[in-house]
Amino acid sequence: MLNKKIEEALNSQINAELYSAYLYMSMVAYFESKNLTGFSNWMQVQVQEELSHAQKFFNYVNERGGLVTLQAIDQPDTEWDSVQTVFDATLEHEQKVTSLINDLVALTRAENDNATYNFLQWFVTEQVEEEASADAVIQKLNLIGNFGPGIFMMDQEMANRVFTPPATTA
Repeated sequence: MLNKKIEEALNSQINAELYSAYLYMSMVAYFESKNLTGFSNWMQVQVQEELSHAQKFFNYVNERGGLVTLQAIDQPDTEWDSVQTVFDATLEHEQKVTSLINDLVALTRAENDNATYNFLQWFVTEQVEEEASADAVIQKLNLIGNFGPGIFMMDQEMANRVFTPPATTA
């Protein structure tokens, strides 16, 4: 059974994961408006990942006898200056999510909730991948700059990304 502090924190994380999906969906809309369908695809995969993360938290709270209480989702940004600024915002957001996960881990230690601590280790590892993935795109964009043909070629590359559901669900 979850204690109230852990339950509330996990409900907040569900909201954060849903906000992440909402933010990335806004980025999908931005890329679609620029006819950058490959970058749009990359972000659509992000949306699916974030929704699967929210679902893992949702299932875990229910599995542990807690009550999921959905909260309002904040409105995300809708405009960016360039492909580069979208991915800079993506990395910054993923770093914020990493901080939220780390705070949850610290809370589970303080509350001596080993089951939730163990559950969160998947997310700790996932956040390393999330940050590295966004950073890899940024590094390529740094090389390309605003060079149109380079953006075009990278857009084609981004179209190849596919969503792979998590191997385990809680």
